[in-house]
Amino acid sequence: MSGNGDAAATAEENSSKMRVIRVGTRKSQVSLARIQTDSVVATLKALYPGLQFEIIAMSTTGDKILDTALSKIGEKSLFTKELELALERNEVDLVVHSLKDLPTVLPPGFTIGAICKRESPYDAVVFHPKFVGKTLETLPEKSVVGTSSLRRAAQLQRKFPHLEFKSIRGNLNTRLRKLDELQEFSAIILAAAGLQRMGWQNRVGQILHPEECMYAVGQGALGVEVRAKDQDILDLVGVLHDPETLLRCIAERAFLRHLEGGCSVPVAVHTAMKDGQLYLTGGVWSLNGADSMQETMQATIHVPAQHEDGPEDDPQLVGITARNIPQQAQLAAESLGISLATLLLNKGAKNILDVARQLNDAH
Repeated sequence: MSGNGDAAATAEENSSKMRVIRVGTRKSQVSLARIQTDSVVATLKALYPGLQFEIIAMSTTGDKILDTALSKIGEKSLFTKELELALERNEVDLVVHSLKDLPTVLPPGFTIGAICKRESPYDAVVFHPKFVGKTLETLPEKSVVGTSSLRRAAQLQRKFPHLEFKSIRGNLNTRLRKLDELQEFSAIILAAAGLQRMGWQNRVGQILHPEECMYAVGQGALGVEVRAKDQDILDLVGVLHDPETLLRCIAERAFLRHLEGGCSVPVAVHTAMKDGQLYLTGGVWSLNGADSMQETMQATIHVPAQHEDGPEDDPQLVGITARNIPQQAQLAAESLGISLATLLLNKGAKNILDVARQLNDAH
């Protein structure tokens, strides 16, 4: 009996000596942000059984302003600012985000230390119970579809002119409740990855493929933000990098950054890695989808096995640090994104984006 007591006391003593890694997340109980954070922490716990992980939740600006379309608020770091302040003040060591929420230029002192394996990057349609079995194409004339994204609305208005698109805000739970309980929306558009992570795949009535609706930069991937000079934590989270997801997302983020797009203009992408080639399709749209421009380019990129030795220096590319992935592959991906953005800008994309920005600001 006393032997067991001693063992328990020793275990308790050891756990009190364990290093604690503090992980920041957006506040709310069964939220997507919490589920995403928990999944990354579970992976880290399995990799580092000798460490303790403590999750610290906090509210962000984006969680507090729920009555305004995201594109109208004009704040690039809506869901990240408070979490970055906690990182800066050393109150947390890392923060898990949806990569699509992270601006392509991070504030000084921060970096994305890991990009986890991407889940489905596509958008999904969830229908009101009375329209289950329908598709966007077969919804009745003038049906109202809810989306908080200019990117989705612009592309879908062009593709499905018989539908009307209206802004809908709130977390996933709130949006689904608005769909089911109010008679306002026939369907809403959400990221498929978010529905998957919440375990709500059964609500997906239709997956939108790139020819119908290209996705947001970084959609479906999780990014782990850390202090840029915290080498310890960078080493700790670096093993989470998924090489293919990383290279696709570097290309996508470089494309968006060079276009100077953000959530106040409709910009979308599609990437694929096949036989050593990285294919990037990018497009820009006017707010109503009437004007659009898209192109595809490709580059030869060797997708490395994880843990190949990378360079010793730590250059950040589009806000990302990945020491264990060869720099040559990262630079090739970044160059592809910049080249595609340059091609679109040379063809007049800037005019489409400027008009979209002005119209959005005016509304």
